[in-house]
Amino acid sequence: MTTTLYTPDRDELAALLDGEPRYRLDQVWSGLYTQLAAPADITNVPKALRERLASALPTSLRQVVRRVSDGGDTVKYLWELDDGSRIETVLMIYPDRVTVCVSSQAGCAMACGFCATGQAGFTRHLTVGEIVEQVVVAARDARAMDRRLANVVFMGMGEPMANENAVWGAVERFHGAIGMSARHLTISTVGLVPGIRKLTERPLPVNLAVSLHAANDELRDQLVPINKRYPLNQLMEACADYLAVKGRRLSFEWALIADVNDRGADAKELARLCRRFQLPAHVNLIPLNPTPGYPTVGSTPKRVHEFRDLLEGFGVNATVRRNRGTDIDAACGQLAAGQPVTLSPKRAN
Repeated sequence: MTTTLYTPDRDELAALLDGEPRYRLDQVWSGLYTQLAAPADITNVPKALRERLASALPTSLRQVVRRVSDGGDTVKYLWELDDGSRIETVLMIYPDRVTVCVSSQAGCAMACGFCATGQAGFTRHLTVGEIVEQVVVAARDARAMDRRLANVVFMGMGEPMANENAVWGAVERFHGAIGMSARHLTISTVGLVPGIRKLTERPLPVNLAVSLHAANDELRDQLVPINKRYPLNQLMEACADYLAVKGRRLSFEWALIADVNDRGADAKELARLCRRFQLPAHVNLIPLNPTPGYPTVGSTPKRVHEFRDLLEGFGVNATVRRNRGTDIDAACGQLAAGQPVTLSPKRAN
């Protein structure tokens, strides 16, 4: 894999700067991560060094398309990597915060039928540099809007826990180099228990989000196939241990699918599951977004709010996530990097 601009850690960058005065390392590192500058724009280092850096460390992302929605408050980037793989990143501007949703893989091997990324299949893991560069570019765009990027969520293309080493390397870069607080970093998973266990041992208390979507194994096996390997009991135990060690927020993502997981019995089952494992989790309800490969429709807005009210009646903290960028295929479950998806022959019921 090509070494790109955000691949080297500080020690590796020092090696690349061998022969330069020692203070150049601080200048270049600060230029890349504090100023969020391209090498050519790090003006406190000599032009010759800027040119050498640009030549030795090319960018890893080539912009194919940049689409804007929600009056400019949602931006979706389609990137091509050096091997031709494609990924997507979404920048979301809110009145009180700015969040970027990053990809951790090109494609996804988890095969969740209602997700466009899963329908398109898996290509490869992303490197630390490819993940970090997504955030840097988004932060530059936010700054151009006189806003500061505050939150990173690993909810783009791919399963972060299947690429945990690179994801964690990027987390360390966001925290240590860019200066983001761990409480503003969220890693999502469909339920890879070994990844959650490893994350529990990591030093930073980042937020954990679990794409749950069902509270019994029979239905979850259909919606989230990895559940057959790591069923709910194992998953909930790992979540409980994470909470006990980190004391950080745990959220369950629940994509509401009409007549599949939006019934009163589903709400009661979810509440019972949380009580059983003593999990004070926050439930994010997500109206299922349309994808070409999944014919089953999402719950109506009325039913989404009724389901939230049911959960709250059972003592579960729940909110409805506002859809952003649906019209540009930037919403949850819609990222496919321009790849075609095919209609699934199966319908969950």
